[in-house]
Amino acid sequence: MITPALGLVTIGQAPRADLRPDAEPLLPGVRLVEHGALDGERFDGPAEPETRRLLAPEPGEAPLVSRLRDGGSVVLGHKALVPRIERAVARAEGDGAAATLLLCTGHFPAVRASRPLLFAEPLVLRGVAATVGPDPVGIVCPHPAQAEDAVHRWSEVAPGSVRAAPANPYAPPEQALQEVAAAARTLAEGGSSWIVLDCIGYTERMRQAAVRAAGRPVLLARAIAVRMAGEVVAAFGRPSQAPATHAGSGS
Repeated sequence: MITPALGLVTIGQAPRADLRPDAEPLLPGVRLVEHGALDGERFDGPAEPETRRLLAPEPGEAPLVSRLRDGGSVVLGHKALVPRIERAVARAEGDGAAATLLLCTGHFPAVRASRPLLFAEPLVLRGVAATVGPDPVGIVCPHPAQAEDAVHRWSEVAPGSVRAAPANPYAPPEQALQEVAAAARTLAEGGSSWIVLDCIGYTERMRQAAVRAAGRPVLLARAIAVRMAGEVVAAFGRPSQAPATHAGSGS
């Protein structure tokens, strides 16, 4: 029997060495196929400033943040990413992915795919909303400029109050842990009953730091999305059994 494959498409660069240690235990028997929207981009040498400029958010657009192959990070805009994401999804499907998970909790328009394409954002939003009910929720997001957008998006699905605080998951490891802990503590002190680490870049280790700092239950976006994606792959079994499907939607 062919080992079922799950495509993991990051909006940054693959492979995501920071993701596999958390994802693999949640996906026993599943082969992971990684591709990045920015795999063809160069972030070194004299061309780097122009590359970052072309990928940056447009005026008024909520920024996205993702990891580069060298461990650095990049701030991105949705519009520049969509065609690059579509090419990465096609490569994952070409490698036999029965389904593909877009590793970003930002909101995206429809992206073309010939097999099931899962968006982390609605999986996380709706899963968390069903879990926390009317309790107040604190959202940890990577960039200060994302906080207002995070409150808006989460307030549409969470009936309780929503607050947000930033913490950069792509900072040096110990700094990232400190930032996540500080953000979680601030949200708990502000009245949040649950904390959500709302970026694929947040790790299980960061979750534990947030739990210790906040004394509240902490939900991890990457774990929620990966668990659901694994269930979809299990539903098909073999890649050859995955039917064609319409393009996914980030809504």
